Amino acid sequence: MKFASTAILCLVLTGPAFAMDNAAAQQLQKLDPQTRLEQRCDLEAMERIHKDPARLVPDELVAYAFEEPKIKGDKIRSPGAAFRSKGEWYHLSYNCATSPDHMTILSFQYSIGSVVPHDEWQHHYLVP
Repeated sequence: MKFASTAILCLVLTGPAFAMDNAAAQQLQKLDPQTRLEQRCDLEAMERIHKDPARLVPDELVAYAFEEPKIKGDKIRSPGAAFRSKGEWYHLSYNCATSPDHMTILSFQYSIGSVVPHDEWQHHYLVP
């Protein structure tokens, strides 16, 4: 399932700022509820990082890189995520809560961590 989640995320992340348009919303609606929750929160993480003052340019996110996300109802906690920006991977953790249909973000907090050393990439499903 790890690899399938990444593939779905790539379909959803379109447009210069990853804003969720109608096409992305339609793609999310086709997913099972748990996958939709994960993908919607991953999309929100990418949008927030893109707008962050750190001036990072995220182009991929792996929510399970260092630890599996924890899901409870309409909430997901992903303490072991990573995202790629300008060819480097960064640690990421986030907490996300959505509406019951998993389409609307109700709350979102995130923290960008340090750069992931290149020698750890393969072990954590991080591709160049």
